Amino acid sequence: MLEAIQYVRKAIIGKLNSNISIDSSNVPVYGRVPTNATYPHIRVYSSSNNEVDQNQTQYNMETITRIECIARYVSDDGGELDVNSMVSQCLALLRTRSANYINLSSDGFTVYTSENSGITYLEDDFTDHTYYRGIIELSNRITQN
Repeated sequence: MLEAIQYVRKAIIGKLNSNISIDSSNVPVYGRVPTNATYPHIRVYSSSNNEVDQNQTQYNMETITRIECIARYVSDDGGELDVNSMVSQCLALLRTRSANYINLSSDGFTVYTSENSGITYLEDDFTDHTYYRGIIELSNRITQN
C-alpha cells in the first residue's frame, strides 16, 4: 500500500490555483503559507489517511484534506462574506460528481468518491486585525491502481 495524500493535496492546489477570486483578483493558494503572504489566501493541508473498504485485491483509503480560506481585516473593516465566497468557489471546483474528481491516475491512484465532510467557520479578533476562516474538510476515497 502506498501513501496517496500528498498527491491529493497537490491535485487540490492545482485545481484551485488561479481559479478562486475575490474582487476580480486571484486568491493565492498555498501548501505552506510563506511569511510574506497576502490576504485573503487559501491553505491546503492534510488531516488524515485511513485504510477503508478492505478487500483481497485492492488497497483503498480515505483521505481527509482541509482547505482553509482565510481573510484578514482591520478590526471593523471587513467580514465573513469573502470567506463564504472562497468556500463556495472551492466547493464548486472540488465537490463534483465523478466526471470531475481530482485526477490522480499519473500517480497510480483513482478517486472513487468525494464528499464534503463539513465546513467550520471561525472568527478571531485580535487588537490589530480580525481573521475570518472557513475550513472545508474534504473526504476522498481512493483506490491504488
